[in-house]
Amino acid sequence: QVRLVESGGGLVQAGGSLKLSCAISGSRVSIGAVGWYRQTPGTRREWVASIEDGSPATYADAVKGRFTISRDNSENTVYLQMNSLKPDDTAVYSCNAWVDRNNYWGQGTQVTVSS
Repeated sequence: QVRLVESGGGLVQAGGSLKLSCAISGSRVSIGAVGWYRQTPGTRREWVASIEDGSPATYADAVKGRFTISRDNSENTVYLQMNSLKPDDTAVYSCNAWVDRNNYWGQGTQVTVSS
């Protein structure tokens, strides 16, 4: 069974940094595109960043220059390095991945940025 589990969320002051991890487990043929999304109460989920082998990473304008998505294929883990955090970055961050041509979601990790 494919499973995505996020970790690394927490409370940080504005201007600080945080690194999220998404561990992907389960048998598969291959892992395709992976990405991070975020959502606050009462809002729809927002795309944050994506990466796929053979292509450059892409980012939402709101996080461009501050966030970096990466992946460690040997450990089947996706990361999101978040720098210069702002209160508006506060949200539940969820990992998304294509595995064996199917799409999967993690349950998310809370990131809270104080003013």
